[in-house]
Parts: sequence; structure tokens; C-alpha cells
Amino acid sequence: MVDVSQHNLVPEHSVLEEDEIEEMLTEYDIDRTDLPKIQRRDPGLPDEAEVGDVIKIVRDSRTTDQAVVYRLVVE
Repeated sequence: MVDVSQHNLVPEHSVLEEDEIEEMLTEYDIDRTDLPKIQRRDPGLPDEAEVGDVIKIVRDSRTTDQAVVYRLVVE
């Protein structure tokens, strides 16, 4: 079977630690529930991601070197 998360077109996904989450939420002055959502069954998610986790996604960008986005894992 093919592991989609290892494909070269899938951006890097990583689960944030609680202290990193708090720092990011404070920086953007938002609540965790204000984040865009990503479903737990998304094939790009790391295996250890669980509902309620915050995922950091780092994408290549034409205008900046990298674009960082955050998603809240939902059922």
C-alpha cells in the first residue's frame, strides 16, 4: 500500500506540543476553536495525530520561502 504522507507533493505536517500551541494562539490572539479544521482521517496527517491536536503544516511558497498554516484535528 502507498503511504500518501511520504509523497513529495504532500507538505510537512507535525503535531504541536501544548506549549507551542499556547504560544501560537497568543501570538495570533485566537482560541483553538478559531483555527481551520482538518479531519482525523486526512491521509497527510501523522499517525500520532488525535482529535483536538493542532497540526503545523509547512508549505513551499512562491512569494515567501515557506508558508506556515495551522489546523485543528476534528473527527
